Amino acid sequence: MKHKPLLSSVLLLTAAIIWGLAFVAQEKLADSVPPFTVNALRSLIACVALIPVAAVTRRIQGKKLLENDPADRKRLIKAGIICGTMLCIAANLQQFGIALYPEGAPASAHSGFLTALYIIFVPLFGLFLKKKPGFFVAIAVILATVGLYFLCLYGGFGALYMGDVVELICGMAFAVQILCVDHFIGSVDGVKLSSIQFLVTGTLSAILMLIFEKPDFGAALAAWQPLLYLALLSSGVGYTLQIIGQKYASSPTLASILMSMESVFAVIGGMIFMSAIPKTNEWIGCGIMLTAIIIAQLPSDILKKKSA
Repeated sequence: MKHKPLLSSVLLLTAAIIWGLAFVAQEKLADSVPPFTVNALRSLIACVALIPVAAVTRRIQGKKLLENDPADRKRLIKAGIICGTMLCIAANLQQFGIALYPEGAPASAHSGFLTALYIIFVPLFGLFLKKKPGFFVAIAVILATVGLYFLCLYGGFGALYMGDVVELICGMAFAVQILCVDHFIGSVDGVKLSSIQFLVTGTLSAILMLIFEKPDFGAALAAWQPLLYLALLSSGVGYTLQIIGQKYASSPTLASILMSMESVFAVIGGMIFMSAIPKTNEWIGCGIMLTAIIIAQLPSDILKKKSA
């Protein structure tokens, strides 16, 4: 249908808005709920929420919820454990990083853009898999470095937040997690993989919570609104919109660019809900990094088409 590409763009942009505002929810939770507790509860709720989504999508495809072939089940479980472990590392680094920003700092803006650098790290890390990054990625890396300077280092190393360092490492961890998903997604069901990886993330975070934190479920219950936002909207609804949106997108590049807008909405959300207004140099850094993120997603064959 001719309207499907337009519907796809609307769905992907909606997902980007949901994910961008999720940084605000994480910032609010960081004030009262420890990181491992946040990700344990968020991920386990998301896992349960995605089960009916997986059942419906499988039914639409005319398939049973569970695979008949033991080899397929084994592959799905293996993928879920690997991807879930990496998601656990990335998600907890992200929450720890947000908690490290001092009061009044534009945590949502910094964490949103620094995390979004996974879009550049993915092709760079692909070098280890003998996947040579294209010309646009090289340009994006240079721009991202300049943007990083304006966002985090404009006032010297003394202006660098510890949260910035952790969020940058978080972006690298998300890049590895994305490469793991990319490796398995062609051979397993996407929604079921997501549900299992959330189960693994939630279980591992719960173990770390019991070891390193003193769970205060009263505080978590008091912060139920941002917690449910992360679990149901950011993880459940956002992921479902991504699946449907990417399926009908006119091009993978457009889909990636639309989803990368989450960093922009992270800044907007921080301004509206946290009254965190970025400084002039931070605006410049965000703009340069957004440009780098978009350029990194341009297909390399554009140059070939132009030369032809």
